Amino acid sequence: MSVSPARQKMVDGQVRPSDVTDTRIIDAMLAVPREVFVPPIHPALAYLDLDLDVSEVGSPKRFLIKPVVMAKMLQAADIKESDNVLVVGAATGYAAAVVAKLGCRVTATEGDPTLAANATGIMVLLGLGNVTVRAAAAAEGDPASAPFDVIVLNGATEITPDRLYQQLKEGGRLVGVFATTQPPRATIVTRSHDEFGNRALFDAVVPVLPGLERVPAFIF
Repeated sequence: MSVSPARQKMVDGQVRPSDVTDTRIIDAMLAVPREVFVPPIHPALAYLDLDLDVSEVGSPKRFLIKPVVMAKMLQAADIKESDNVLVVGAATGYAAAVVAKLGCRVTATEGDPTLAANATGIMVLLGLGNVTVRAAAAAEGDPASAPFDVIVLNGATEITPDRLYQQLKEGGRLVGVFATTQPPRATIVTRSHDEFGNRALFDAVVPVLPGLERVPAFIF
């Protein structure tokens, strides 16, 4: 496998030093060309340690979250080859492609129909036949493909995503950055019957997904 120097540097300089030791995730990130998920005018930004804006002009801002945040959350999710996985707010689909390299079935939702179409095209380009991309609001998930073993948020939430919780299997895990309190923290939520236990993983700041924002409180 030929790996670009920039991709190798991202993994060796950002991912490995951040205690990501799962070789399947490291191999997946080495295999997936992140540059094809970014606007053609910004290929040099693809492997930097930042939340990368991939939104269409005039549309709500959409991002690929920092590679290291995504990698650490995927490691915590402990995805198995037999898992049914939902990636929420997939944008152009980078996180979904990395998850797909772990061998599981992946559904990716994206609220911007243009980005969802772009993501579908990229999956075809990369030969990732185990990924289905759907245009859907982040908070809705994809009930038709549920229940899920793992749900991954490609961004932060300022609210408790109850509809997504209900789409988890028994023992299923949801990972994402919860900005419900300060500082925001990457968190894993595990379903046990109809209870949802959560465990903070690490502090992280990433953009909030459209539809998962806190509702403003009005003072009269």
